[in-house]
Amino acid sequence: MEAPYTTYKKAEFIETDTGNKVSRRSLISGSQNIVLGGKTIVHSKCTIRGDLRRAGPTHQAAVLIGRFCSLGPSSVLRPPYKTYKGTFSYYPLKIGDHVDIGENSIVEAASIGSYVVVGKNCVIGRFSIIKDCCLIEDGAVIAPNTVIPPFSVVSGGSPAK
Repeated sequence: MEAPYTTYKKAEFIETDTGNKVSRRSLISGSQNIVLGGKTIVHSKCTIRGDLRRAGPTHQAAVLIGRFCSLGPSSVLRPPYKTYKGTFSYYPLKIGDHVDIGENSIVEAASIGSYVVVGKNCVIGRFSIIKDCCLIEDGAVIAPNTVIPPFSVVSGGSPAK
């Protein structure tokens, strides 16, 4: 299951000191609350919502992305939220190393482990936890608060199986 090689136009991307490549056409809100581990590629029209973070004096990052990740075109990453004891709050979104998120996918998971492939047009529900070495096939809709065990293959559809 090797990913095909992709080429890119150097003028379309901004390269950081740690080797991250961020498309000039991506939307990154609240960049001070986003941590990119290194060698991560953020494709065009990808939206990362770092401005949605827990209010208060804490300086915890809203979105943490590991090394060697690829965030597909038109994908959306935003931290999960919930109301607890009458208080609305956002929680961090943590993504491990070597994660590939497909085109047009929406991710609101609590955490995604390492070596995970999320297909195209997937919806990962709030506070979902995807363990290491999983394959989420194209078009899968994972319900909120779902835990996907390691080495799982989740087939597409709503709900995912």
